Amino acid sequence: MHIPAYAYATIRAALPTVPTSRQVGALECCLCYEPFGKDLGPVPLGPTPTSGLFGCRPCLSRLIRTARRSRDARLLRDAERARAEAALWDAQCERYLAEIASVREAAEAVTRLAEEGTVEPLQAAWLHVSLESAYAWVAEDIPKPPASVDAEDDPLRDADFRLHLEMISAREAIADRLAYHLINEATPVQPELCVELDCPDDCSGRHETEHIDCGPDAVFEDLAKHGIEIERRAEDRTHVSRTTAEQSTRTIDDEDLIAVLTHCGVDADDTELLVSAAAVGLVAVAWRDGPLETIREAGSGPSDGEMIAQSVDLYRRARKALFAAQECGPEALLAFQAVASDLVLPWAGGSSFTLQGCGQPTEEFVRNVDNRVWFTSQVMREQGWRVGVLHRAATAALMDPDQFGMPGWSEVVASVMQRLAELDRSDAPDALTELPAVESALREAPDRLGVAALDWLADHSLLGL
Repeated sequence: MHIPAYAYATIRAALPTVPTSRQVGALECCLCYEPFGKDLGPVPLGPTPTSGLFGCRPCLSRLIRTARRSRDARLLRDAERARAEAALWDAQCERYLAEIASVREAAEAVTRLAEEGTVEPLQAAWLHVSLESAYAWVAEDIPKPPASVDAEDDPLRDADFRLHLEMISAREAIADRLAYHLINEATPVQPELCVELDCPDDCSGRHETEHIDCGPDAVFEDLAKHGIEIERRAEDRTHVSRTTAEQSTRTIDDEDLIAVLTHCGVDADDTELLVSAAAVGLVAVAWRDGPLETIREAGSGPSDGEMIAQSVDLYRRARKALFAAQECGPEALLAFQAVASDLVLPWAGGSSFTLQGCGQPTEEFVRNVDNRVWFTSQVMREQGWRVGVLHRAATAALMDPDQFGMPGWSEVVASVMQRLAELDRSDAPDALTELPAVESALREAPDRLGVAALDWLADHSLLGL
């Protein structure tokens, strides 16, 4: 008789503390004390099959049912608690995201006013102080997820990052506005320059200083006057043109990303391979992972074959958009975003599945796609196209090294073909009849096999996401 693991504790609690010799000798049940005979056989309870205590099937069946009911009730309570905690967490996240969005919009407005110069410097300074206060308050109100909620990839991360970027922009704009204001106020009036500069008649003789270029060494010389000596490498003292200096400020140190890719076997100097990996990473974080997983778990969600076919199609679109972004800017990623978040578009591989027709909520899914694509676009906009591609490629190298589009895919195909050749394919779709054609499709375009064939492969544990 099989005794499930969840029933052990219930059975042990029902066993007698001091068993009788008849119970130890397998002569009577240690639970109901009835003698064993032709109609009531002993079931060993351990410690060995021939020694210890013995129970009868009716008693053990009754205790197993009791344990099952207790387990199911406990699971139900845990599920209800988890649902309540998840609902509370969603509400807290929604409120926090709304607060972050308001502060981010305020930061954008402060940046715009400071850059346009439409407010007086003192007003700009007060705007900065009040903005920093709002930022400090919202940063203190970050909700903490309960233990039952998997918040490894919660929506707060991107929102915090976007707010942080806007705060950086606002601080830069305010600092620029106030710095030049102080310099202009401290600069003596020079009306003699008005004629040379063709100033208007109402010019005060105080001229703008936005185009001051002190060169790369002035800051170190100025700090030395205050007793701060900074040792510099020889190449740091080489004169750099203003254009080159501006370009360097837009570039971050990408050595860590390159180290990750190198460790994972992706050559960061191979642009084709790098963009392919970045496309895999973009599809993973923007489309596959996150809210789509909840939709998949529903009875009306997409099958494994539909997921594989659509992910391959989106990979190609992401790769094309990433290459286009190199020439046309991050806005080119909107082409991928439009298809990835399309709710009425039938999926690839001959599928008729649509997100709109699955009957599941899709607002969070669309928001996740938009936010992830925006994040990648912002990295490219702030730090350059290559850093954005390196970032998403590193994501794929760590999360999906064996996906279609990654170097590890060739080994996956080889393993699939070896196992497929050993399987009985009598019930397989026609697309899996010719093995050379199957191998070619898997290497070049798995969605070409069609959803039915991909589902068959997934059902036999040959392919999966």
